[in-house]
Amino acid sequence: MNNNTNKQTERSIMKKQLRQDRILDLVNAQGTITVSQIMDELNVSDMTVRRDLTEMSDRGLLIRTHGGARRLPVSDDKTERSHTEKSEIQNDEKSRIVSKAASYVHDGETIFIGPGTTLSLFAEELRNRTVRIVTNSLPVFELLNRSQSVDLLLVGGEYRAITGAFVGTVSCNAIRSMHFSKAFISANAVSDTSIFTYSEAEGEVQKIALNQAVETFLLADSTKFERYDFYDFYKVADLTHIITDQGLRSEDLEKLKTKTDVILV
Repeated sequence: MNNNTNKQTERSIMKKQLRQDRILDLVNAQGTITVSQIMDELNVSDMTVRRDLTEMSDRGLLIRTHGGARRLPVSDDKTERSHTEKSEIQNDEKSRIVSKAASYVHDGETIFIGPGTTLSLFAEELRNRTVRIVTNSLPVFELLNRSQSVDLLLVGGEYRAITGAFVGTVSCNAIRSMHFSKAFISANAVSDTSIFTYSEAEGEVQKIALNQAVETFLLADSTKFERYDFYDFYKVADLTHIITDQGLRSEDLEKLKTKTDVILV
């Protein structure tokens, strides 16, 4: 009896996987697809289709829409940009974002700042503040190491030259032993459910820092939204705040606002 039950479960899982593979093929071929089209194509119920689409959206395979789904945006750039390359993009928007973020920092706090060009600009905003800053970003450290008021701690580990970040077991263990009033991170891409980066190792460090903080902030310009990258390291719903610019699409804003506080600048 148990053996029969196990076989039935295996068949059910396989059937579901084949169905979702077919849905993904349809979405990628057509760009957008409705629940009704999938029902007709696969001869399944409305409830089954909606459940599949929600699950596939959570896994970052497609974008859930009202009444159906659309395929992920296609990016021509499959390589990770360097810290220098990223620093030349969306500078006006980043300046407004970091200025707003700095208003949430109070003297005497201990905060974490992750890697990224937006966060380097954010660090500059705090150069004359009386705060303790923990970072795994060499560019952030180099911007602040001559400050007379910032109590600065650089977390070491394996060095990623392309982004200037320290990662790996040493970094993770060090940050896991600390606690922060606030943690500030950036991302390569953000969907309505998840936050992504190119490097799993960098994502792991940021995830630990976020988990060790009372308040968590994502600083990301509007071009990062409804995009996807290699590693999903945190959920939007687990953030305290997102700070972004006015270029965020209204439909993306509405989805994000159901999960966390979104601050437009």
